[in-house]
Amino acid sequence: MTMQIRTGDTFDPRVVALLDHHVTAARAQTAPGSAHALDLAGLRASDVAFWTGWDGETLVATGALKTLSAGHGEVKSMHTLQTTRRRGFGGLMLRHIIAEARRRGMTRLSLETGSWDYFKPAHALYQAHGFVPCAPFEGYVDDPNSLFLTLDLGAEAFSSEVDNG
Repeated sequence: MTMQIRTGDTFDPRVVALLDHHVTAARAQTAPGSAHALDLAGLRASDVAFWTGWDGETLVATGALKTLSAGHGEVKSMHTLQTTRRRGFGGLMLRHIIAEARRRGMTRLSLETGSWDYFKPAHALYQAHGFVPCAPFEGYVDDPNSLFLTLDLGAEAFSSEVDNG
């Protein structure tokens, strides 16, 4: 399995359609006021790096890294095309984001995702890559509809796992 990761083009109609589906589905599965997915304008912000994953000419995944501070980043807009799930594309995108955060000198990477059953596959993906529960960060507040996770980018055990994985 291979996936080419490219800088995301938020004007490409294929990207726009997948992101629209991602935001719509996430909001439909989240309580009102608890959805924090970035829209297209948010992905175009100067503090956000956005990537797309391609299997040939098929767009299969998206992911973004939002810079919160010099040492802290946030995973945003992780989404895998429904018909290509469980093939490893999400893990490849997440490893790309983690590697980019490290390259930028970040020491911590955090994320917020839904707490409902719909989000359980995402929980498993993040936890398999070393993310652990944490308190709300960077303006988020305690919310029973949210799960907050963080990854210490200096953790040796995880570095070895990614290098070998």
